[in-house]
Amino acid sequence: MSVEQVREHSGQPLLDLKNVSKQFGGLAAVQDMDLQLWTGEIISVIGPNGAGKTTVFNLITGIYQPTSGDILLEGRTVVGLTPDRVLRRGIARTFQNIRLFNNMTVLENVLVGQHTHLSASVLGSLFRTPHVRHEEETARERAVELLSFFGNELIERQDEYVVNLSYAQKRRVEIARALGARPKLLLLDEPTAGMNEMETLEAVKYVRRLRDELDLTILLIEHKLAVTMGISDRIAVLDYGRKIAEGLPEEVRRDERVIAAYLGKPKTTEQQTTEQGVE
Repeated sequence: MSVEQVREHSGQPLLDLKNVSKQFGGLAAVQDMDLQLWTGEIISVIGPNGAGKTTVFNLITGIYQPTSGDILLEGRTVVGLTPDRVLRRGIARTFQNIRLFNNMTVLENVLVGQHTHLSASVLGSLFRTPHVRHEEETARERAVELLSFFGNELIERQDEYVVNLSYAQKRRVEIARALGARPKLLLLDEPTAGMNEMETLEAVKYVRRLRDELDLTILLIEHKLAVTMGISDRIAVLDYGRKIAEGLPEEVRRDERVIAAYLGKPKTTEQQTTEQGVE
């Protein structure tokens, strides 16, 4: 990392993982994980299947609690908080397997994402007080605004059930729902999974716009290396629960540890000679 980048990243990170570990019985899913994100960055976490990437997301969002270590958002720990309280603190996420309410419309799904910012009481909702009506109208306007971020296509289909949407459209609705919580940090778990090349290119544009236009910091899991190499400010690489590399995309691309993790360790000359002799 250059001196200029070190200066740029001086001060308190938005998110700070300090020696975070997670064990499930005798399995160490994440081991001594250190990772810092500064405001406005797009950081990718990559690694082979089973490397611990989604476990890290689950730890950050309160689905799992770490066995050891600490997770700080703006200098304050989120360890011990339930997922809804982590969301209120400013961390929202999407999932590898899309989790939308198929029996609800596009607009209703996005409205659900705003629940942490609604204050209506049960009695207020029952009697439809002016405050409740105003809050609901504001929420609807906000939901439409979030859908419009992705163009007119979702606006035109806002009253349709999400089950009728294409896979790529569902991904956008899920992101819009996450944005409804007004996060500071957005975690995207494989946002281009299942998409063709054209849909992937569109998704990459949206991720950049989320950072540039909405001032979001983004932590990304993505298996398509062409996507992560082209969109990330930095990349962290996990293998068997450990971070084995971190740096600029080009640095990570050339790292022998990363190449070995994805492609297998290259054979030594002695190993090759022995195998040829056996043959």
